[in-house]
Amino acid sequence: MPHTKDELPDVLYSAAQVRALDASLIAAGTAGFELMQRAARATWRALVRQWPTANELSVLVGHGNNAGDGYLVAVLAQRAGWSVRVLAVGDPQRLQGDAASAHAEAVSEQVLIEPWTAQSGLRGIVLDALLGTGLSGDVRDPYVSAIAAINASGLPVAAVDIPSGLCADTGRILGDAVHADLTVTFIGLKVGLFTGDAADVTGELVFNDLQADPQLLNGTAFTARRLCIANLPRLVSRAPASHKGKFGHVLLIGGDRGYGGAILLSAQSALRSGAGMVSLSTRPEHVSPALSRIPEAMVLGTSSANQLMGLLEKVSVLVVGPGLGQAGWGRSLLSTAANAPLPQVWDADALNLLAGGQVDLPKGCVITPHPGEAARLLGVSTADVQSDRPAAAHALSKKYTAVVVLKGAGSLIAHPDGRLALCHQGHPAMATAGLGDVLAGLLGALLAQGMEPFDAACLAVWLHANAGEQQGKLGRGLAASDLIPAIRQLLEEQAPCLK
Repeated sequence: MPHTKDELPDVLYSAAQVRALDASLIAAGTAGFELMQRAARATWRALVRQWPTANELSVLVGHGNNAGDGYLVAVLAQRAGWSVRVLAVGDPQRLQGDAASAHAEAVSEQVLIEPWTAQSGLRGIVLDALLGTGLSGDVRDPYVSAIAAINASGLPVAAVDIPSGLCADTGRILGDAVHADLTVTFIGLKVGLFTGDAADVTGELVFNDLQADPQLLNGTAFTARRLCIANLPRLVSRAPASHKGKFGHVLLIGGDRGYGGAILLSAQSALRSGAGMVSLSTRPEHVSPALSRIPEAMVLGTSSANQLMGLLEKVSVLVVGPGLGQAGWGRSLLSTAANAPLPQVWDADALNLLAGGQVDLPKGCVITPHPGEAARLLGVSTADVQSDRPAAAHALSKKYTAVVVLKGAGSLIAHPDGRLALCHQGHPAMATAGLGDVLAGLLGALLAQGMEPFDAACLAVWLHANAGEQQGKLGRGLAASDLIPAIRQLLEEQAPCLK
């Protein structure tokens, strides 16, 4: 997602919460039309910064407050000498309140305003001021046709507050959505701008609080916290006399026949992320390759779950699932792990077996499903999960009394107490096998070093996503193992080992 500057607030709101903030600003003495003018000025400044040589603007407006913003941007552009045309998709006669006042100002400035038709040509920069954050159901005509025309135009596109058709609460495209190159959003960041389909339609995001009183913002309920360097949990520095016994012993369980690489990636990730000791329980035929690749790990060739019993008494954290499979071997190992009173990370086939009712999840675990696994765990479709990712993350956390990492674009971390964190970093080059195995091992290492599950999940997801973003800049062909040295470097930058 091209959020190139991390200058955004870390608090994310629902559409209703932002509307409440807007109402509070008005109640505190800022006129609604003044807020609209501030939004228009913020949008105009962002347009000029983004396209400094442009001199032509096509504004598509509906009949809500978004339209009011659009009319006022058109006024500013015309005053600056641009060639401006407003195409009214919604009937201007339906405008009310501040939006009607904005339309009247555009009329008084002699801005060209025409009804939009399928034959209306678009020119210059296209400003999407069609639909705002109040949209709940799928987009209907004539907006469907207008959105299609914007997307087919090939012109630069800026969206006012949110790309039309994107749900502000869930990040789901409601039938169709404007694909913006720039989105200028106001007062409070909407959670839907950072997860689900948002990455494909938002473009670069610019935020303006419209001079809102910080105390008012700080006292308002919010939906999620956006992970950024300023609010990340941190590992404490190590004392000079530290030894391996102080930083945990991670046991990784998995790697059935044909899946040995997955558990090796997890083990390598745990080792390079600071675990004091790493043990690996896998199929006997994988022992030699594991020792060859990770000589620092203690590798147990495991034919039956009974062989785990002694080892479970010596370790502090379990990572279960990468390459585990769903056959008898994996089921028996998972069942044994489930009875161990240890912090645990469950991933991959451990989650599929959990969804199938094969085993119960111990309390205090971290689970790391991708959307398909999340759907199986909830007994719904993958589309249902993706249609409201925040709700799915909360539902999983409550159902299993676990910290949940719902992976995907805009990964979410949910705690059973209702906390929700979001990580929007990443890169499309990360769409490759094995990255989840790396994340599971990283999580295990952070737990082993004493972090609480929610904090460990937040830090692990951020490190993983930013390492992927860093390595993804090299382009296609990213391998999961490429992330491991990048994670180590980022972890040291974020929390140095030695003071």
